[in-house]
Amino acid sequence: METISNTTIGSLVAANFKAASVFKKFGIDFCCKGNRTIAEACEGKTLDPQQVEKELISVLESKESSTMDYNKWPIDLLADYIEKTHHRYVTEKIPELLFFLEKLCKVHGVRHPELFGIYKEFLASAEELSSHMKKEENILFPFIRQLVLSDNQNVAFDEPHFMTVKNPIAMMMNEHEIEGGRFREISEMSNGYTPPADGCTTYRVAFEMLKDYEQDLHTHIHLENNILFPKAVQLEQELTTRV
Repeated sequence: METISNTTIGSLVAANFKAASVFKKFGIDFCCKGNRTIAEACEGKTLDPQQVEKELISVLESKESSTMDYNKWPIDLLADYIEKTHHRYVTEKIPELLFFLEKLCKVHGVRHPELFGIYKEFLASAEELSSHMKKEENILFPFIRQLVLSDNQNVAFDEPHFMTVKNPIAMMMNEHEIEGGRFREISEMSNGYTPPADGCTTYRVAFEMLKDYEQDLHTHIHLENNILFPKAVQLEQELTTRV
């Protein structure tokens, strides 16, 4: 109990991804705001930290098979996985969601003006996230792979133009925070992705897709913020101080 109380929620999820289901149940952001303890995450909410910890312990001690332990993966493999799985998902889903949301605005916008706000926020997120992923694919991830190669071959790595991996990581984490905020607004405007009583099939499909998109984004950001980025910083420090 004491260890869980003093550990950040991002680290808890990094150690065992089954913890994510508990935080999701209580509406606790473990990706963009993963640097808080359970008590800190419960502040300002009608949540009992002890109840959260109790359910967390129950899930973590469960005998059920756990999900994939990304924390044990080599970080170059993790970068490849993020790019080929989560980046590809975002790229494929953006045009689909924009099509459905634009259609909803035209058909239902008069009765449900919140749709225009949802469309506006998702469009902004789509544009920013597309640029964000390109920066990771063209700058940050190649350098992470270079760090791993240097470690494996026991050779020095070339100093990047951004000086240290901490700099692009800080930028990426700030952009993660912005996108997390956008989707919190989208969730609020959509009443937790709940279509209205007069919502058509397209309405229900679009909201379900948005919900799935947000869940994938949470996993995506968690893998970077709580596992990939800290390990990249640690590896760079080890290589820099290695004789």
